[in-house]
Amino acid sequence: MSRQQHTPKHSEQVQDVNPRRLAWHCLQRWGQGGIFAETLIERECCHVPARKRAAVQAMVLGTLRNLRWLEHLCGRLRSGHLEDSARWLALLGLCQLFVLRKPAHAAVGETVALAPQRLRGLINGMLRNAVRRQEEFTSNLTALPLGVRYSVPDWLAERWCAEFGREEAEQMLAWNIGTPPVYGRVNPLNPPCIGEDWVALPQAPGWYRLPVGLPFDDLRNGRIYVADPSTRYCVQLLAPQPGERVLDACAAPGGKSVAMIGATAGRIDLLCTDAEEHRLPQLRENLLRAGGEHVEVQQHDWSLPCPPQWKSAFDAVLLDVPCSNSGVLQRRVDARWRLQPSEMERLAQLQLRILSCACEAVRPGGRLVYSTCSIDRAEDRAVVEAFLATHPNFRLVEDYLALPHREQADGAYAALLQAD
Repeated sequence: MSRQQHTPKHSEQVQDVNPRRLAWHCLQRWGQGGIFAETLIERECCHVPARKRAAVQAMVLGTLRNLRWLEHLCGRLRSGHLEDSARWLALLGLCQLFVLRKPAHAAVGETVALAPQRLRGLINGMLRNAVRRQEEFTSNLTALPLGVRYSVPDWLAERWCAEFGREEAEQMLAWNIGTPPVYGRVNPLNPPCIGEDWVALPQAPGWYRLPVGLPFDDLRNGRIYVADPSTRYCVQLLAPQPGERVLDACAAPGGKSVAMIGATAGRIDLLCTDAEEHRLPQLRENLLRAGGEHVEVQQHDWSLPCPPQWKSAFDAVLLDVPCSNSGVLQRRVDARWRLQPSEMERLAQLQLRILSCACEAVRPGGRLVYSTCSIDRAEDRAVVEAFLATHPNFRLVEDYLALPHREQADGAYAALLQAD
């Protein structure tokens, strides 16, 4: 009896969750550091209904993708210091007005209602002033520095302008403040029934843009794997063949291994390794869903020498190295705020070391694909060139740089290296 009485009460508490309040809490917690936005939302919204969870996610990620611009607006509306709780609440309200385009009465009224009494006048004044000045703020966008307008560090905007030209860089920056689509790749070994609201990608056969309500049954049963279409380039360059022995050296969570299983109809002798042992159970689960029952999974850190039993043992090696994530800023909102030039330099050194160790697993005449989800030359072509300078037994066959605004997907780099 007591259980029956308690359950509706808990259900009512879940249903009564205020998405704006939860988003405000998430932003304050994110601002303290030490946790990724997606992880924070997952943790805080684990018992929240899907529609309200989506609202929380839109507000939190919308604020963080546009953080510098919203902070600029905040400074125009209020000079002087704002305590953290008031600052994040004002930013949340501005995100609703300028990014999510919520009706002004709801964005202002319901956001102000969250504020403690001592802050209500301040938040109300700022947001109502923002509504009055909306046309002014949006029309002045083009006069702002690129870093402010597109919410990235100034050094990154300058770096991209130097590398790609201002026009290309600006298109890329504009893409990165949008909301990323959700894509999936069908499993040819266990294909799903294609939904009417799935949008096929003509340039990527077998890939679909998925609806907001994901096909969870197909996901659970391995009929479709959520991934970004840019991940296909490294697998296409490697071109694994049935019967080959293949190493996926940095495999977790397994998307590229799943693609190779599908490309070879499961007739592949595949070893998957990852440096982080705690990621191996999820890797195994994803492989099993895709039909990879016979795939071997082991822990190994490829910044360390190649184990003797794996030297010259593989026809093909896929090496998707840790990187800065500069190609996936739209999807990984925290990355733009973690990036530092010194970190890119550190990563490039690590990538070269991993490449130099993993290449020892390639048999004579075999091939290796080096890939990243970075679009920065320091982590891409420059690493490959540094490797080739000290490994004359390898040659570059071809490489490809996928820029996100051109692909309408994540950015990525892949290079095919052939061993003599």
